[in-house]
Amino acid sequence: MKTFPDGTPLHFETRAIHDGHSPDKFTGAVSVPVYQTSVFASDENGDPREFLYSRLANPTRSALEDCLANLEGARHGMAFASGVAAAMAALELLQSGDRLVAMAEIYGGTLGILEKIAKPRGIAVDYVTGTDPEDYRRALREKAKMVWIESPGNPLLAVADIAAIAKVTHEAGAILAIDNTFASPYLQTPLALGADIVIHSTSKYLAGHSDVIGGAVAVNDEALYEKIHSYQVLAGAIPGPWDCWLTLRGIRTLKVRMEEACKNAGLVAEALRGFPSVTRVYYPGLPGHPGHEIAARQMRLFGAVVSADLAGGTEAVRRASSRVKLFVYSGSLGGVESQMGHPATMSHRIIGKAEREKRGIGEGLVRLSIGLENPEDLIADLSHAFGD
Repeated sequence: MKTFPDGTPLHFETRAIHDGHSPDKFTGAVSVPVYQTSVFASDENGDPREFLYSRLANPTRSALEDCLANLEGARHGMAFASGVAAAMAALELLQSGDRLVAMAEIYGGTLGILEKIAKPRGIAVDYVTGTDPEDYRRALREKAKMVWIESPGNPLLAVADIAAIAKVTHEAGAILAIDNTFASPYLQTPLALGADIVIHSTSKYLAGHSDVIGGAVAVNDEALYEKIHSYQVLAGAIPGPWDCWLTLRGIRTLKVRMEEACKNAGLVAEALRGFPSVTRVYYPGLPGHPGHEIAARQMRLFGAVVSADLAGGTEAVRRASSRVKLFVYSGSLGGVESQMGHPATMSHRIIGKAEREKRGIGEGLVRLSIGLENPEDLIADLSHAFGD
């Protein structure tokens, strides 16, 4: 249900609440039931029903997939057991001898897949430092099958011009995949900007409560759908019905959570600029951020993640982690509670110090996922933790 009967489009928050959430056709339950079953019986004539076996499809998962597709403006949504399972499904489009061009600033788990799984399988992987579409054009002079980006990037929040990179990618005969986790479909819809594949860790903003692991892929192209869906069911890379239900519940409040968290993030980012112990703040909402204008054009808001460099490196981060009272010191993000992570020892430890430094990820970098607490309390907590 994307529109009213007269064709009038529904707003995002309305679709988040209603699409995939229709009353149960058997009982009328307003909340999508958790179909906690592995097997479905045939009908009274012995003919198979719509659902056969939950690895192939489950009504709760189907509801989530319908909702995800709608929010991303996609024909097809597919739910996975985790964000990295979703990434693996998209990367399974590549075979030995293929080449992937990847943005250098991407999630450490994705980097691990590329370095420890893709490369040993004979897939060539080359990284582009920065977000200039011309850098991608040069990288694509050598034939490639796929380009992989994130925007905003993890953990320095680089902003890629999705439409421009999509144009360059398609001119080179490649497909564009983008991890949209940091933005969520409320802040941007990459398929509308020309991307071919959208990936999410639904554990983050979509579910939103730090209580479930999941992933998603959204596509429009039928051939891409058939290949990724085939991997999904054959590999069994699926979430259980309870995980799907939790994610659906979280999606219902995505708009209000994102708006509040983004507002808080802007206030925290501005405050951090005045902290003596903070040498640099990374946030697309700040006018001095190199991707500010692009983010303003392709995103509804600037996101809820703020990163900052602390003077004193790892020791300063350790001291801060022992002093925070409200921020949870963790390697995740996207929950209603604020979280502080250390990419050097958490999300990006897999690539080693030398490679991290090459990518601009210093030992004193902290990544802050801003939640729904009062922003004055968050700023006070950081001031105490950072020694300001």
